[in-house]
Amino acid sequence: MCKVKIGGIVNDSIVDGPGLRLAIFMQGCSNKCHGCHNPQLQNFNGGKYFTCQEVLDIAKKNPLIDAVTLSGGEPFCQPESLLELVKLFKANNYNVAVYSGFTFEKICDNEKFAPVLKFIDTLVDGPFILAQRNLSLKFRGSENQRIIDVQKSLAQNKIVLDKSWY
Repeated sequence: MCKVKIGGIVNDSIVDGPGLRLAIFMQGCSNKCHGCHNPQLQNFNGGKYFTCQEVLDIAKKNPLIDAVTLSGGEPFCQPESLLELVKLFKANNYNVAVYSGFTFEKICDNEKFAPVLKFIDTLVDGPFILAQRNLSLKFRGSENQRIIDVQKSLAQNKIVLDKSWY
């Protein structure tokens, strides 16, 4: 049974991607970005375990939600749970976005991370860099972070930005 450690869930989020989304904040992060927006989610001992089905059921309770964003913390610090969760959401026709401090290239090169990409629509990648912070950016915190259309990028074997987020 899939279990995922979550630090928080926000229903009806409008700041974690376009439209109305369920934002799921996964607990634990090893990146430790200086100026992190969610430092309370870095500790791997915090949060609470949910089954993947329980998380899906939360989304299904809101008929206005057709999109989810997985953030953190660092979702890829729970790669097996992340994979099962995104599979479940895609099987139920949700748009899936993931925020990660890892770059798309590093995710592709990691045998535990790469399978997740098949089930993600959009990836906001790269660590938050305080020196590149820009408050005018939509849906990201620093200039180095990219908003990637994952399926087009995989098909074209090159980074394709997700223009629907800009």
